[in-house]
Amino acid sequence: MKQLLQLAFPAAIFMVGCSHNPYKATNQAHKAQLKELAAHIRKLPEQTIVSDSVKTAPYWVGTTNFNLRKPSYVIIHHTAQHSTTQTLKTFTLPRTQVSSHYVIGKDGVVYQMLNDYLRSWHAGNSRWGNQLDMNSASIGIELDNTGFQYFDSLQINSLLAVLSKLKKEFAIPTANFIGHGDIAPTRKNDPNWRFPWKLLAEKGFGLWYDERRDTVPAGFDHIAGLRIIGFDIRDTTAAIVAFKRHFLQDTTKGMSPLAKEVLYNLHKKYY
Repeated sequence: MKQLLQLAFPAAIFMVGCSHNPYKATNQAHKAQLKELAAHIRKLPEQTIVSDSVKTAPYWVGTTNFNLRKPSYVIIHHTAQHSTTQTLKTFTLPRTQVSSHYVIGKDGVVYQMLNDYLRSWHAGNSRWGNQLDMNSASIGIELDNTGFQYFDSLQINSLLAVLSKLKKEFAIPTANFIGHGDIAPTRKNDPNWRFPWKLLAEKGFGLWYDERRDTVPAGFDHIAGLRIIGFDIRDTTAAIVAFKRHFLQDTTKGMSPLAKEVLYNLHKKYY
């Protein structure tokens, strides 16, 4: 049971104390769900015949070499809601079917809602490169922001601290710190264009281009360039807007000369 509790609840919760926790009821539901998951994990596969044409071994052989799956991406969101309290409520109502590992308030307070090894429901229908199920490969971080606001320095400082912990603990590649709008360009635009991606890149979280850039060669294919970075190019208009929002704080349509320069520089620098 102790191990279950440790997996269910981040250690920080026990340090704070739960005597006046307004989420006591949903925490109990969380605990019950985790017990059910643990029961599935502990259960040995049944030795049943898949079909008449398949010969099944007469006994179970359990490997000694395994662990929990580790995340390889961090996806940053804005909540598009009006307060941290509203977001926490949204993420604790079963009917919403949406969640995140972390929620960070404007005041810098960090709420961890799920163990890093578990799969939250934050990415939805999304794609990055060949990775189709982003929920299974990533950690979701929600920043309290309506989508039309700048991000408070207290909030960004806390975000950087969380990102540092995650990068160190899971060896997440620098290029794999991205936004919800990057992985779902036809549906999402978060974090909004005001988000300081350049600052994050300077701290080692995400890619960034050089201020001095070479002239783009005539044969450079910017659509292929977007695909190589990771963008889903099935809707090229949406992919271009997502790229410009991330790297240029520009939400207009169309691949501008500056955007091509930036994309070409990223390719020379990282690919």
